[in-house]
Amino acid sequence: MQRLEKSGFINAPVEEVFDYWKNPANQPEVWPSLVEVKDVQQLPGGGYSWKWVYKMAGIRFEGQSETVEFIPNQKFSDKSTGGIESKFTWEFIPENDGTRLNMSVEYNIPMPVLGKFAESFVIKQSDNEGDVVFANLKARLEK
Repeated sequence: MQRLEKSGFINAPVEEVFDYWKNPANQPEVWPSLVEVKDVQQLPGGGYSWKWVYKMAGIRFEGQSETVEFIPNQKFSDKSTGGIESKFTWEFIPENDGTRLNMSVEYNIPMPVLGKFAESFVIKQSDNEGDVVFANLKARLEK
């Protein structure tokens, strides 16, 4: 199991950042390797369930995710199963007039598919992709 943590400041109110990012249909706009999000359904307690297609190291993976924890304007966690098993947690913290967004993810690299050789490459690529997601979210939400 790999773990990745990222944090960034977005100069936009927590409510605006949370409202945009909680909906998985918005994620492909800012997440380069997230090829497709489909069958998005809102859950009764908040959060969503959806199917996704993701490309890692040139290999296409498909899976599904569901929100397993949802605290409006504060935090949500999504658990993914299928091609890449993971759990993402997003925390939204008011900071000055903007939002401190913290992300932590635990994920399993599908080693039988990628092989041991690719493990360090995939870990580094995931770290870089996290930086790109944060930069794209910042560009998308800041006015």
